[in-house]
Amino acid sequence: MLRTHAVRGLTLSLISAFFAAHAGTVAVVTSFPKELTEIYKKAFESRNPGIKIEILNKNTTASIAYIKELPVGQRPDVMWASAPDAFEVLARDKLLQPAPEVKNPQAPAKVGSYPLNDPEGMYYGQALAGYGLMWNTRYMQANKVPAPKEWADLVKGEYFGHVAMSSPSRSGTTHLTVETILQGEGWEKGWAQMLQISGNCAAITDRSFGVPDGVNNGQYGVGLVIDFFGLASKYSGFPVEFHYPSVTAVVPANIALVAGGKNADEAKKFITFTMSREGQELLFDPKISRLPILPNASFGAKVPANYPDAHEIAKRAKVSFNSTLSSDRYQVVVSLFDQMITFRLKDLQAATGAIHEAERKLKAKPNVQAAELLKQARSFAYSPLVSESMIKDEKFLELFRQNKKEVAVAKQLTGLEDLWNTKAKANYEKAADLAKQASALIK
Repeated sequence: MLRTHAVRGLTLSLISAFFAAHAGTVAVVTSFPKELTEIYKKAFESRNPGIKIEILNKNTTASIAYIKELPVGQRPDVMWASAPDAFEVLARDKLLQPAPEVKNPQAPAKVGSYPLNDPEGMYYGQALAGYGLMWNTRYMQANKVPAPKEWADLVKGEYFGHVAMSSPSRSGTTHLTVETILQGEGWEKGWAQMLQISGNCAAITDRSFGVPDGVNNGQYGVGLVIDFFGLASKYSGFPVEFHYPSVTAVVPANIALVAGGKNADEAKKFITFTMSREGQELLFDPKISRLPILPNASFGAKVPANYPDAHEIAKRAKVSFNSTLSSDRYQVVVSLFDQMITFRLKDLQAATGAIHEAERKLKAKPNVQAAELLKQARSFAYSPLVSESMIKDEKFLELFRQNKKEVAVAKQLTGLEDLWNTKAKANYEKAADLAKQASALIK
């Protein structure tokens, strides 16, 4: 009996010790790099000595899955990421809770025409971001490649093998870049452009960080990135430039209180800090180089020289980003990109190389028959396997939103993805063959 009481006492002591150790600890799941999170962690903890910040670094897709899988009471306290559509998904699944007291009253209601905060108060804009092109100036000069200004520049043959991007299934920011192009150009034209750019890519990196790292060290010439990757490299002294194309969008990078977390009160304090003037000033640190939600003018001399102003960029951006549309077709875009590009990159590269070679010959010596073959080759290589009418079909979209752990759903999705993968391979092989036939006709 005494032993039983002793065991119970020990168990209660261990439980008490566990909760004491975790009391005041805010678990933050985020896709942001350590350079950013460490600066915020250090600054917040120095002003709030009773609260610890625990960073759980995961890409955006993994973050969503992580939160969904955990029961109430075991979830992280804060979600912090760039992708607004990811927060739409979490809000739709009732995994976020409002915290209106965390908002900065000095922040504007919108950036351009885009709301800074979720109208339902489920998540809040903590920084602003646009999407564009970064390039290594030394690499470009050495390889005699011109600096790009528009996404469309990257489809040209002179960029073949000099470009890098990540996969939207591995990177929320890459998904936003792809979605921005699709919304700006339209579904069919946007995918044609994305396939041509991808065909010019030297690599599709596993993580979004692989693109700026590769451009910084001269492994790649040009990278498709969210702006803070390019700006952080530039302001940290790398031989890098960054440019916003006309087809871009400026949207909030968001932060939210997760429903069912352990320490909501402490989490609210951290969220409030990130949006306060002090928290916003941290964004100008060269290692972070993000755009604040407050206008640059409100910071005075603390703004670095020639630093981009998000609100000015938003005024001239051609894309008014639709996060609802993006979240509705999120899984389709991610899956289609992987099956047509990530998993078939070598086949797409081969087709694109053959097309560029035929184009060069045709430009030097016109040939009607060769031009027709080349047109067919481009159609095979650069047409999406999901049509615009399909992407508007709610039943088709709903299939991708279902629980993939269900055997019937998994079987149906796997069958469809296998079909896309097989079809993409056949199309790229046909495109390469047609392009080579075109080249052979030009003597």
